[in-house]
Amino acid sequence: QVQLVESGGGLVQAGGSLRLACAASGRSIKNYPMGWFCQTPGKEREFVSLIGVSGGITDYADSVKGRFTISRDNVKNTVYLQMNSLKPEDPAVYFCARGPVVSRRSDSYYYWGQGTQVTVSS
Repeated sequence: QVQLVESGGGLVQAGGSLRLACAASGRSIKNYPMGWFCQTPGKEREFVSLIGVSGGITDYADSVKGRFTISRDNVKNTVYLQMNSLKPEDPAVYFCARGPVVSRRSDSYYYWGQGTQVTVSS
């Protein structure tokens, strides 16, 4: 089994940046697509970004396109989400997930981390 642990969340002013990291242990993630999702209270988990096995495929929700960048380091078994130009509507708990397939659907991902909170002050 793989364990995923997110880090890097916190409080930032609007317009600021954060870099989230998702460190995997137990099994390598190098052969699997990875995704980032976010969730706010009372809402369903929403797709943010995904990255294919080699990093050649990336995808972003329209709301973050041009501001967020996903990347992966298969040697370090870690996936990153660089978040720039953060907006007041970006706050949420951000989760990383490992999937068997490239997908925007949260139910396509089998393993999830516990999440990291992102808060943006205006």
